[in-house]
Amino acid sequence: MSASIAGANWLKGRTLQALLKALSEGDEEARIAGGAVRNTLLGKSVNDVDIATTTLPDETARRVEAAGFRAVPTGAEHGTITVVANGKPYEVTTLRDDIETDGRRAKVRFGRDWKRDAERRDFTINALYATADGEVVDLVGGLADIESRTIRFIGDAELRIREDFLRILRFFRFFAWYGGGRPDAEGLKACARLKDGLDRLSAERIWAELKKLMSAADPSRALLWMRQASVLTRVLPESERWGIDFIHPLVRAEGDLGWPPDPMLRLEALLPPDPDRLRALAERLRFSTEEARRLEGWARQPSIAATTTESVLARMLYKGDPAAVIDHLRLALAIARAKAVSDDKAMLQAGGISRLLAYTENWKRPEFPVKGGDLKQLGLPAGPRLGAVLKSLEAEWIASGFMLDREALMSRAAVLMTD
Repeated sequence: MSASIAGANWLKGRTLQALLKALSEGDEEARIAGGAVRNTLLGKSVNDVDIATTTLPDETARRVEAAGFRAVPTGAEHGTITVVANGKPYEVTTLRDDIETDGRRAKVRFGRDWKRDAERRDFTINALYATADGEVVDLVGGLADIESRTIRFIGDAELRIREDFLRILRFFRFFAWYGGGRPDAEGLKACARLKDGLDRLSAERIWAELKKLMSAADPSRALLWMRQASVLTRVLPESERWGIDFIHPLVRAEGDLGWPPDPMLRLEALLPPDPDRLRALAERLRFSTEEARRLEGWARQPSIAATTTESVLARMLYKGDPAAVIDHLRLALAIARAKAVSDDKAMLQAGGISRLLAYTENWKRPEFPVKGGDLKQLGLPAGPRLGAVLKSLEAEWIASGFMLDREALMSRAAVLMTD
């Protein structure tokens, strides 16, 4: 099977062609490797271009600098030089073998054999190369798997996984992004058998991979197979008795309503709203402060009835966490829309939730018009009494639906000061 990506605009760029030429002079050769070739063949966008080369790292750096580019030794011990050309980075890596692995890292030996370099990679669709003129070089059967949308480990699936247990999550992530039909049976079985190896990975690597998976247009099939293989509960034990039933209606709602894929909202769809357990999850997977705050805020947010009035919702938003309210309403709307197909009551509920969501997404936090300094000008000295009056005024302002203006509040303040 043969293929060409000669028509790809990114391949025709002068900078990339100059870089490939500099690395291919004499007896050396450089080719585009991996994701850029795969994505072009699948009709997907190409963001990063990686290059494989027969030149050793020092020679790579010498050649690209002689061509007027900057060489940064970001991973020289593993053969990788990052070349910055006209402001764009390219990872250039020497052909290599993995001669020793421990499930996380590998010791490498540089070489000149393209087939051995291909065979050390994870999946067939990621081991395709392309020459400067666009001819695709397939040494492991990747083109057939591109055509059938099959995510297949190169060679023995268990051996590939034992080299780096993160490949279990990558198997499902690539299935979410590029796979069709059912997952490759041998790969799925190997992931299920070796799932305990995930415990050896750092939390940062696991969460980064899960976020990429959750960012796919529709991760629901991949999550289903992860659950079937007991991989999902290995990395997200909190989902064990909750399941993935809510992810399907959420993905449908995203497509119908134009919501962008949101990894955190999708994660919330998989988890029970238990603040203590989710705080522990955030600590275990080393969430960012913002991610942890969002997850716990969602878990603490009470359910919101579809019949809630906008005035009640406004008070809730002012006192609470608007982001958590939006998350709750979006999940509730997705579920109600799915039920509305056969339930008129759910249809009415979806309409009510949609109204509340639109209000929340356009809500602007009002500013309380009275400050402590205003009360001091009325003769109230700083201290607990001032704080109590200010708090009472704000409560009356909120109860009015934020309608009391500064003049009315100051009049009320004068009365409170005499009580």
